[in-house]
Amino acid sequence: MPTKIIFETEVEAMDDDVDTAAEAKALKKKTKEGKKLKNKKQLEDQEDPDCEPPAPKKKKKKDKLTVDQVNDPIEEATDMNGNSNGVDTPEMIKKKAEGETEKKKKKHKKAIAEAETNGHSTPDTPAQTPAPSSEDSASDAEKETGETPEQKAGAFSNFRISQFTIDKLKARGATFLFDIQSKTFNSVYDGEDVIAQARTGTGKTFSFAIPLVEKLQMESGPFTRGRAPKVLVLTPTRELAIQVSKDFKDITRKLSLTCFYGGSSYNPQLDAIRNGIDILIGTPGRIKDHLQNNKLDLSKLKHVVLDEVDQMLDMGFAEQVEEILSSSYEKDSVSNPQTLLFSATCPPWVYEVAKKYMRPECKHVDLIGKKTQKAATTVEHLAITCHWSQRAAVIGDVIAVYSGSHGKTILFCETKKDANELSMNTSIKQSAQSLHGDIPQKQREMTLKGFRNGAFEVLVATNVAARGLDIPEVDLVIQCSPPKDVESYIHRSGRTGRAGRAGVCICFYQRKEEDQLRYVEHKAGITFKRVGVPTANDIIKSSSKDAVRYLDSVPVTAIAYFRASAEKLIAERGAVDALSAALAHISGATSLEQRSLLNSDAGFTTVQMVCSQEMHNLGYAWKSIKEQLGEEFENHIQRMTYLKGKTGVCFDVPADKVKEIMDGWKDGRRWQLTVATELPELEEKEFSNRGFGGGNRGDRRGGFRGGRGRSFGGNGGFRNGGGGGRGFSNTRGVHKRNFSDAFDY
Repeated sequence: MPTKIIFETEVEAMDDDVDTAAEAKALKKKTKEGKKLKNKKQLEDQEDPDCEPPAPKKKKKKDKLTVDQVNDPIEEATDMNGNSNGVDTPEMIKKKAEGETEKKKKKHKKAIAEAETNGHSTPDTPAQTPAPSSEDSASDAEKETGETPEQKAGAFSNFRISQFTIDKLKARGATFLFDIQSKTFNSVYDGEDVIAQARTGTGKTFSFAIPLVEKLQMESGPFTRGRAPKVLVLTPTRELAIQVSKDFKDITRKLSLTCFYGGSSYNPQLDAIRNGIDILIGTPGRIKDHLQNNKLDLSKLKHVVLDEVDQMLDMGFAEQVEEILSSSYEKDSVSNPQTLLFSATCPPWVYEVAKKYMRPECKHVDLIGKKTQKAATTVEHLAITCHWSQRAAVIGDVIAVYSGSHGKTILFCETKKDANELSMNTSIKQSAQSLHGDIPQKQREMTLKGFRNGAFEVLVATNVAARGLDIPEVDLVIQCSPPKDVESYIHRSGRTGRAGRAGVCICFYQRKEEDQLRYVEHKAGITFKRVGVPTANDIIKSSSKDAVRYLDSVPVTAIAYFRASAEKLIAERGAVDALSAALAHISGATSLEQRSLLNSDAGFTTVQMVCSQEMHNLGYAWKSIKEQLGEEFENHIQRMTYLKGKTGVCFDVPADKVKEIMDGWKDGRRWQLTVATELPELEEKEFSNRGFGGGNRGDRRGGFRGGRGRSFGGNGGFRNGGGGGRGFSNTRGVHKRNFSDAFDY
């Protein structure tokens, strides 16, 4: 009898764990065989494994598998958040796993549903609910919905956004909040101070625009005439102020919004002040003018935004920013406005200076952090060595190949003079216009609008177009030389590759600027791909594609008028030759000049000699050339340099000597000579840090100087002059030639 009870219990345990009817039947059969044993001793002495009921072992194995399946998500949640956040521990799951398989499946389905609707969950911060038991269920759910983790985390339903604003965002093509927007929304809406850093083109403007507009529209009372603004947004350039203003207007329903910037009439701005302002956007110079004339009241500010904060707190703007905010900020006062600082580049000194405006518990959102690459990840970074005298012609070829006749290109220059000259250079076949600080404001606005709308293809600009401007579908950015500071390169290159699109940034440099280029590489965390100037073959291929596109745009009615001439040409020259000549004429590629891949000089062809073993000196290559081509040919060779790993050399020869050298050369066991079709990888010279951008910002650009600037004071909030605080010096040390382009007044 006791034996019978034992077997019945074992059968029940086995039945709980088996997954199929077939397995249950097999286990019961084994149990019946065990019952036939006459006594307990016979059962214990039986060594046949078939007689041993396998259910307890199978149950133990299955329990272990179930725990392993759910352990991984729990460990991940704990790692990301620093604690378990209420998620069950492995010990708790072990207890629940026994005999509760179906119950756990239901629980995991419920957890998935809750995670999808959790308004505070982000891709990096999982919802505080038990994770699914396997990764397959999560991937299956993603396949069913077709949404990425970023789209799920940024779903409009997760945030306090009105349906009106959602409709406005969808009209702009936005279907969810980007990463920086979703990570800052709740903090901005709840009134916390935020300093945020994210790569260019990731939607930082809407990170503060959406929550501020939603908050103001929910809290707005009666709109009294002459009311003081509640929101102030300061930007470094007029163009950026206009763009930020447009972004606010696109999602605003009933708030009064205005934009103040230099170069525009005072009268409309004074009318706006008299009527009342809710949101004020502008450049520091014009807003300071209104304050000094006692026309503008900023004492009622509730929210202050410094866009491109590193430039706003740098010299040239720092004193103006402090003067503007002095009426709203008091030292260590809890009634200070909410402060929001945004930029793609936040050097360490920015955090130190920002402390005077921000509460100690301010939130830092850094989507770059200690990651090596600071520039946009969707941009390919190329570098072309070119002497300044050849630059204009090479730029024309580069635009033709990398952007074509129909793409958009922004060309950045260091000086206004260069911008004017390049915009009128005939080497650039596409229509081009310049944009810089000396151009009247009205013309600047028309130029930028025309470029956005596709009225012309090439915008030749100084730094007025470097920061924050969101111009859709820019295919190519060209920088005429490595900029003096890395931040400029990051912001310039960020004008392409925006909102997930791919882009190309090409930086021209001379041999003497090699160290400067490498410094940009090191600090920006990028690697330039050294490429040669486009070859004649590259230009022809690109021009042919453009010519075909031109043919597609010809109206059908116009074709009939040229049919007779076309038939005559075909009869005289043949169809292929006649069409080829027509395409060449349409594309403008009728005269092509061969250029060196090493330094872009016209009239030269680059040749490479590959060696079967590592070279120890260039004399080995010179000796082989003399032996095969004669000593007189030595005079035609220029710029010989090692290939990467010293596995050969490459050099330039006059284009008219290429046939002679190829006819006179015979490849041997150690040397193979070919005409280079693209720039080969070269042996890099040792990087010598000459101090480009070296040292701290204050030493390099006349930045901070104790006791000379304006420091934070006691009761009055701000005071002039001396003493212990770190102030800002005047603008000494800035490159004077482009001062009005770097800092708009």
